[in-house]
Amino acid sequence: MDNPPDQTRRSQQYLGNRGLIVLIALLSAFVPLSTDLYLPALPGMGGYFSVSAALTNLTLILFFLFFSLGLLFWGPLSDRYGRRPILLVGLALYIAASAGCAVSWDIRLLIIFRILQAVGGSAASAVAMAMVKDVYDGRKRESVLALVQSMVVVSPAVAPVLGAFMLPYTSWRGLFVALALIGVASMAGALLLRETIPSRYTGTTAQSVHRLGAVLKNPGFASLLVVFSLVSTASLAFVSASPYIYQDGFGLSEQWYSFYFALNAVGLIAGPFLYLWLSRHASRRSIVGAGFAVMVGSGVLVCLFGSLGPLAFALALFPASLMGSSVRPAGAFLMLDQQKEDTGSASALINCASLVFGSAGMVLVFLFGESLVFGLGAINAAAGVACLLGWAAIGKRRLVKF
Repeated sequence: MDNPPDQTRRSQQYLGNRGLIVLIALLSAFVPLSTDLYLPALPGMGGYFSVSAALTNLTLILFFLFFSLGLLFWGPLSDRYGRRPILLVGLALYIAASAGCAVSWDIRLLIIFRILQAVGGSAASAVAMAMVKDVYDGRKRESVLALVQSMVVVSPAVAPVLGAFMLPYTSWRGLFVALALIGVASMAGALLLRETIPSRYTGTTAQSVHRLGAVLKNPGFASLLVVFSLVSTASLAFVSASPYIYQDGFGLSEQWYSFYFALNAVGLIAGPFLYLWLSRHASRRSIVGAGFAVMVGSGVLVCLFGSLGPLAFALALFPASLMGSSVRPAGAFLMLDQQKEDTGSASALINCASLVFGSAGMVLVFLFGESLVFGLGAINAAAGVACLLGWAAIGKRRLVKF
């Protein structure tokens, strides 16, 4: 690694500190923006193309799969070539693919463009978390992670509402045009970005990709990666199943669905702020443990009472949304703290594992057939139990300094 001192933690001449945080938040939001904006249109898209819900759902599932694979490609490369060049290339591909989605006339063509959109968007997420570690240290880093993630989860609240209100005036194609414009806005910020990486990996491109294995050999990082990625199994299961639960199961309109979806998103938004407040009064270890326990209880409530109606379902799931979000800043901070180098590789693995586990949740929830509400509750409860056991094992074996 070379480490030129004049490039270490350079200030952002054009963006400034606040502008950098906003850009990082926007880049981190590419997954929810690219999925949640068109969620209200998902059931109707199946009718438009005259295909099954399972085939339409591939536009979601394959997006997450290839987004995950793209992270493993872009993350290590950002350690080798820098965050800014990787970001610019990825955003260019994302913009072009979003435009391709908007003009697709066949579901299979749409799936292909969604895959390309995922590969391009993954570059944004791969460098976003790495940039936080590049620039911030200690408590400040944890605070920025919480702030960025709270800003990120605004998109699940705003995107479905915006998508639902756009649909009377445009088709699903217009929603993809909106995503292309979001990519353009991100590109403008990336052009103003000053490189953040303090030192670059000096090996070959192939060797930089192989650094993923070196990061995974760190037992502290690997154990935390599994535990905190399990949270995404429950959260993305909800993202995938929510339009069918609210619209097909409860018979709500697209607009009412977006409001109920936003109710759970409020928990996601408040979670990181709740963590920051709790961290002033309790240890990180106890907060995370309590968060996992609440996930279990909330999952049980969904199983027992979620089928009574949309409000009962949303309220029963709310604690899991709140506490599942509140543990994320602590998890990201602890995982990044395990690696002094290979930050891009670590960031890529964190995001990739989250999406892989999340994609599994998206598939698992539909195995319950018409009992989607019960299935979602069961997934939350099971994920919470698994996280609790893993968290206890990490503490017992002292793999991580809390």
